[in-house]
Amino acid sequence: MTFIQLTYVLAVAREGSMSRAAKALFISQPSLSTAIQELEAELGVTLFYRTSTGVVVTTDGEEFLGYARQVIEQTDLIEERYFGSAPVKHQFCVSCQHYSFAVEAFVALIKKYGGREYDFRIRETQTYEIIEDVAALRSEVGVLYLNEFNRSVLMRTLTDKALRFTRLFIASPHVFVGKASPLASRERVTLADLEPYPRLSYEQGEHNAFYFAEELESTRASAKDILVRDRATLFNLMAGLDGYTISSGVINSDLYGPNIVAVPLEGDDAMEIGYITHTRVAPGSFGEHYIEELTRTAEAARRMGKAR
Repeated sequence: MTFIQLTYVLAVAREGSMSRAAKALFISQPSLSTAIQELEAELGVTLFYRTSTGVVVTTDGEEFLGYARQVIEQTDLIEERYFGSAPVKHQFCVSCQHYSFAVEAFVALIKKYGGREYDFRIRETQTYEIIEDVAALRSEVGVLYLNEFNRSVLMRTLTDKALRFTRLFIASPHVFVGKASPLASRERVTLADLEPYPRLSYEQGEHNAFYFAEELESTRASAKDILVRDRATLFNLMAGLDGYTISSGVINSDLYGPNIVAVPLEGDDAMEIGYITHTRVAPGSFGEHYIEELTRTAEAARRMGKAR
């Protein structure tokens, strides 16, 4: 077993494909496949199932990747510390729902630990893809929420994928609107107050079931519905159409300015926001640092009075 083989295994797991991993590593696909096969033969285990669309990490592969990632990260840190003339490009990926506190934690991670070179990725994506990313080890950490409506379905999905959910905080529901919206000056709003305005939701692709919705009250009927894929479009529609979305109320004004306002929504629902990790593969050092930053931003949300 060689250091370069460990690097290859991590690249294949991250890319989910031999061809994409070979391209990222700047080697031929046959050379990569041979290196992986030789390692599997030496270890006596199968690390990846080969499919027509790519590769899937096996149970043995998940355990091996946990050790491999720790070896690579610790070696990178040693090289950077003692051979500073050749800085190491640090790598880390997180998948999350569209939360500003998750972006804030990502910014803090890079500022503290990024170094002179890094390849850090944050995927604001659909709920099911977050679960799939962490299950397939493309991301070390995922960020999403549970509530009374989706809890049983999502927890069953997490269990089936060998993932665990850890709570960060509980947030009361708020309505996000543009600062010029007629609702922006209200102390509180009701669901009835929202009826004249367009409801903005994040599209969930083929898993667009209510249980995977990123917004609260997803089953409520609405005369005006708009589905979007990214945060910038959603914010622009808030401003241009007086649209709204129902979420946690936790937003970083330093990152997004004063143009978006969070107004408390009357009701008993609550969002248990947390992060997911793999049960068989511990997060690497950057994953641990990111979780530390998430915990810090969660505490900041509690101090703002929008979470508990």
